[in-house]
Amino acid sequence: MEHPDHPFTELFEQLGLASDPAAIQRFIERHAPLPEGMELPDAPCWNEGQAEFLREAIEADADWAEVVDHLDASLRKG
Repeated sequence: MEHPDHPFTELFEQLGLASDPAAIQRFIERHAPLPEGMELPDAPCWNEGQAEFLREAIEADADWAEVVDHLDASLRKG
């Protein structure tokens, strides 16, 4: 099954967040690094709907999974 490629900016739009490159960078700088062992959807920076979207994307290996993994990796850098 082929998954469409979603750009990072589109993920931020889907999450209802500002999606310009500067805003994405600020978001990552503000919320990184996530504590070791914390799952991405459990991070305190998400509202309930955002967390559910991220959880479903990961669990279902949805077409968003690759870009969600990228976000997860970005938020783990110190």
